[in-house]
Amino acid sequence: MNETKLIGTLFKPRQKAIAGYGTHAEAIQENVLHSLVGRAAETEWGKIYDYKHIGNYQDFQRVPVQTYEDIKGYVDRMRHGEKNVLWPGRVRWYAKSSGTTNDKSKFIPVSNDGLKRVHYAGGKDAVALYLQRYPESRLFSGNALILGGSHAPNYNLKDSLVGDLSAILIENINPLVNLVRVPKKEVALLSDFEEKMEKIARAAMDKNVTNLSGVPSWMLAVIKRILELKGTDNLSEVWPNLEIFFHGGVAFTPYREQYKQIIRSNKMHYMETYNASEGFFGLQNDPDDPAMMLMIDYDVFYEFIPMDEFDSPNPSIVPLWGVELNKNYAMVISTSCGLWRYVIGDTVKFTSKNPYKFIITGRTKHFINAFGEELMVDNAEQGLVRACEATGAQVAEYTAAPVFMGADAKCRHQWLIEFAVQPDSLEKFAQVLDNSLQAINSDYEAKRFKNITLQPLDIVEARPHLFHDWLKNKGKLGGQHKVPRLSNTRDYIDELLSLNQQ
Repeated sequence: MNETKLIGTLFKPRQKAIAGYGTHAEAIQENVLHSLVGRAAETEWGKIYDYKHIGNYQDFQRVPVQTYEDIKGYVDRMRHGEKNVLWPGRVRWYAKSSGTTNDKSKFIPVSNDGLKRVHYAGGKDAVALYLQRYPESRLFSGNALILGGSHAPNYNLKDSLVGDLSAILIENINPLVNLVRVPKKEVALLSDFEEKMEKIARAAMDKNVTNLSGVPSWMLAVIKRILELKGTDNLSEVWPNLEIFFHGGVAFTPYREQYKQIIRSNKMHYMETYNASEGFFGLQNDPDDPAMMLMIDYDVFYEFIPMDEFDSPNPSIVPLWGVELNKNYAMVISTSCGLWRYVIGDTVKFTSKNPYKFIITGRTKHFINAFGEELMVDNAEQGLVRACEATGAQVAEYTAAPVFMGADAKCRHQWLIEFAVQPDSLEKFAQVLDNSLQAINSDYEAKRFKNITLQPLDIVEARPHLFHDWLKNKGKLGGQHKVPRLSNTRDYIDELLSLNQQ
């Protein structure tokens, strides 16, 4: 008996509801806004901005756009136990996030409503969409390997904790899920990632694992340890029934070929998810299309700032139904976790409006525009794919930054790359990457014209495990922590280059 097919019938109503995204998006989002504002009307924030008299989107626009710096005082009061500040009641959970490897942390409120109607809603819909596309799946016939971070007490308040979002989700997950997941909760929540990786590998390697969930970089580390323990280079020999990896947190592009090499099964599938500390926003519903569907009926109301206006004093801000295709936007959200017109820090580009589908193009702070080239992470990922294809290379990790004009009046981009598989020629890799970036990005091409503004890019090869060691030195192994891919300053790359010599 295929129990997955039986369980799958429970998802059919949800699959039908999602099918309505394409034709009713504006009405759905307006209902979400009305619900959020109505429920928060009696909070301190709701009273300040007169939520009782917000009747439509135009009224809502009087609420100022927020960054974390704007709301951290409110959040700290909530962390100390105050109720009804940004969201009704007391919020007990806080997702600790920097979004980068900065030492400075953000503490994102995660309310009960946010857990149920945003984060867990996204997890359920990931399964719903997967089963819709693969009705013969046997997803529930085995175990789920779910990676997570850790959490710690919040100001020593009873029943209040801070930690990685993944740890919060594991801590509060339906007990029935714990019957099929590995590892056990006490292992999943260990704070020492290297100890946790070893215990997870030993706990999972002899299980019938059918699905994986986690950040690609950290999952790869666990898988490689399992392969070492089992004495094989083919994960399909360890878990013959493995069929899906629900991945998110970082772009999958640099890791795709590595996964293909160690999971040599024609029934293996991959689904990208966009589940950030601030909310669950998108799901890949078509394996042949890298764009994700925007999940528009959760407790999240979306707005967007055109990136070419992002730094202006009064930028345009549009609701979902006002976006244009193939244009970079900074995403602004309002949620049932008490975030109001909050700039999340990610940039997206829409590829479709029926339904609304998008790709993540980078971060509002992580790009290179030192010389007017406006290089985004999405450009970098595409260029690296072409360079890898041309040279047989595989990239494990990378970061890039500008080299500013020196005594020789030369400017360029410097890339620090750790290869999983070496290119047949580093010089060719650099040339293909440079040419690809010019083909992808007209601003970069203009600045590279005749080497007038930008010289050819420079690649420095990183020693093995450099990025792992850098994250470890910062106490950032595991969880949601990630390497900043692009930076407009040399802060990150100079630290890494120094460590690369050790």
